[in-house]
Amino acid sequence: MDEKPKISEEINKTEYEPLLPIEKKLITWNIITGVVLIVVLYLISRLVI
Repeated sequence: MDEKPKISEEINKTEYEPLLPIEKKLITWNIITGVVLIVVLYLISRLVI
């Protein structure tokens, strides 16, 4: 009977791949956008109430 590979074993087999510069920029922009949107939505909610 074939055993299914465990996820942890498969993750340990994969090689480390460093992030590309464009991926780092995308992550940074997403974090900045998220923080700005939280602040804007908070300010809008304070003005409406």
